[in-house]
Amino acid sequence: MLLVLVTGASGFLGKHLLEALVVKGLSVRALFNRTQPQFNHSLIEWVACDLLDVYAVEDVMQGIRQVYHCAAIVSFEQKDRDRVIEQNRSATANVVDEALNAGVEKLIHVSSIAALGRATKENKLISEETHWEESNNNTAYAIGKYRAEMEVWRGMAEGLDAAIINPGIILGEGNYNEGSAKLFQSAYEEFPWYTLGVNGWVDVKDVARAAILLMESNIVAERYVLTEGNHSYKDMFTWMANAMLRKPPHKHANAFMSKVARIFSGIKAGFAGKKPLLTRETVRTAQAICHYDNAKFLQQFPGFTYESMKNTVERVSKDFLKNI
Repeated sequence: MLLVLVTGASGFLGKHLLEALVVKGLSVRALFNRTQPQFNHSLIEWVACDLLDVYAVEDVMQGIRQVYHCAAIVSFEQKDRDRVIEQNRSATANVVDEALNAGVEKLIHVSSIAALGRATKENKLISEETHWEESNNNTAYAIGKYRAEMEVWRGMAEGLDAAIINPGIILGEGNYNEGSAKLFQSAYEEFPWYTLGVNGWVDVKDVARAAILLMESNIVAERYVLTEGNHSYKDMFTWMANAMLRKPPHKHANAFMSKVARIFSGIKAGFAGKKPLLTRETVRTAQAICHYDNAKFLQQFPGFTYESMKNTVERVSKDFLKNI
């Protein structure tokens, strides 16, 4: 029997991936740590596991043939910087080592476009071939994901069959109080500021489909950018607001105003006992203009098509409104 392991299975992407795997009739050992699972099925075996505990990882890897490594720590707060960098690397190292020891057939590692290099004047599109550069502008999350990728490449050099996906900002149904899903909450609350930044975006269901396609293929030792397209933050927030009949952002936040907005966001979050939407790192990211090249995956899988971001935003906005 084919037994599949999914790390971070109770998280945003993990939940959607589980649903897709169950539809295919696959038996899944689903790992969770802090976030309690919400999705139950007869084909799913839920196991609590701290990926930083190498002995726990060794135990859950027994009998596994395929691994989807979705787990990651995501935070853009300065106080979490060291933890985000080191734990994302260490957890991935443990998964890679125990996959090798258990004789796993294949591993799909979920990375991020944040782990890619930066565009140059000669190469305006960022692709799988863009070289990583050390920079003070790299977020802790980007550094952690990059170093996690290095652990996967090390594992491949040691004999592990693996491939890597680099999704853009993932949108989809989920917990609207955290992660990228929190953007819908901000749009609903009529967050007034917008930047001129551009980034790559993708539907969570497309990421799950792409991961499974890659797992089922014979492809190893490759990585793929997964984005539907490149869209400005202003457009994304405007689509969200319009879909929920709310007022779209209307105040341009240059570098100075972004700093002011970040300070007020922090004060507001502090009173509410929540994490701030804006931090120094998220503001810097929202100001950046980054265009990503998604051609490689589409050329490898010519039958694959992405859901348009407008359609994704409309679908998820309906779900958000049903759950507020």
